[in-house]
Amino acid sequence: MGSEQYDCPVCGQQVATVIRRHKTLGAWVPKWVAGPCRNPECEAYAPPAAETEAGPVRAARSGRSEPKERS
Repeated sequence: MGSEQYDCPVCGQQVATVIRRHKTLGAWVPKWVAGPCRNPECEAYAPPAAETEAGPVRAARSGRSEPKERS
């Protein structure tokens, strides 16, 4: 949680910091990592839509399950 700044390893341009998470001892722990490069001239360029393609988007859970229909 410091003031670390990340740079693209290919072009050297500064990239945003994003938060990922991992599970440690049963608890989700945040991890700050370098985000994708947004320089269109860079080999490592990732368009903004690439972030949602990386993984499934999950809907928020309400804590209640939907009632099941009986037949």
